[in-house]
Amino acid sequence: MSNVDLKKLIKESIRSLSPYSTESIQSEIKLHANESPFPPPKELHDQFTEFIKSFQLNRYPDPDSKKLKESIAKKLDTKKENLVIGNGSDEIILLLLQVFCKEGDNIIIPDPTFAMYAIIAQSLGVKTTIVPLDSSWDFNGNLLLETAEKNKSRLIFLIYPNNPTGNCFSETEIIKVIEEFEGIIVLDEAYYDFSQKSFINEIKKNNNLIVLRSLSKIGLAAMRVGFGVANALIIQEINKVRLPYNSNMLSQKFAEHLINNFQLVQKQIDYIIDERKRLTDELKKNKSLTVFPTESNFILFKTKQSADELFYHLLYNGILVRNLSTHPKLNNCLRVTVGTKSENDRFLSEVKTYSMK
Repeated sequence: MSNVDLKKLIKESIRSLSPYSTESIQSEIKLHANESPFPPPKELHDQFTEFIKSFQLNRYPDPDSKKLKESIAKKLDTKKENLVIGNGSDEIILLLLQVFCKEGDNIIIPDPTFAMYAIIAQSLGVKTTIVPLDSSWDFNGNLLLETAEKNKSRLIFLIYPNNPTGNCFSETEIIKVIEEFEGIIVLDEAYYDFSQKSFINEIKKNNNLIVLRSLSKIGLAAMRVGFGVANALIIQEINKVRLPYNSNMLSQKFAEHLINNFQLVQKQIDYIIDERKRLTDELKKNKSLTVFPTESNFILFKTKQSADELFYHLLYNGILVRNLSTHPKLNNCLRVTVGTKSENDRFLSEVKTYSMK
């Protein structure tokens, strides 16, 4: 019988990590995870149900996701050789760090931003240097480049629009960083569909740029489908470390149908954008709140009262939002995902009720 000291065998960079967690709290209305409030349109469901009947589930899926790549390439006017499919964008972030970084190397991220960049980097023994955003949630390109040069950084991660702040960074500053940084720029456009702003066309002029996209925010969160667009050489190197069959048959097929029938999903996206404006305007009427500009499917706001108390008031009344107030730069801040009109109305009503206390 063995009694091995397992902790000694675990890498130090892993031992010091805490598992990434999201709120697993049960709630009637979930406005915390930046998911779409809508399932895929019925027409897509019906098509998919028919295709399931012919699936050979005893066979492995296409290891290269060829048909899905063809659909994406057509929509984006690019080539299959410039695409990689991931089990969500998170997998592609992992693959990029595996390709371009060895243990002890450095990456740059703004702060605050999406937590997984630093978490995945730490799991691989890669160091993360933070560049704080200014009071407008933007960054200075020169400062970012100087920090990258000082730390001999291999990659810079920028999410556009930024999560959790919701805004798009200065286009001028992003272009400056892309053109002057002598490493890899990862532009995560997970929320592109709500901003309609993209740097994909810059890939033709800048071979160090990779743009990430996700289908999780527009109805396929459960399917875990993300993709990257980049110079063919970057894609080639990613494929060397990408596990075979990383995208399952069901995800590939549903994503393909969604891309090929995008006009159906666009109606849902337009609805969310309209509701985002209404929700923002209504929140701004509340004098106890500071509402930050957003081009995403969520809104960041700060309360003059207690964010913790407001969070639990909402939760008690069946509404789950994201409490970000433990972050040093997000004191008393909450983030709410744009839901359906009825969900948003419930949220607004409870925020108003709490504010009147």
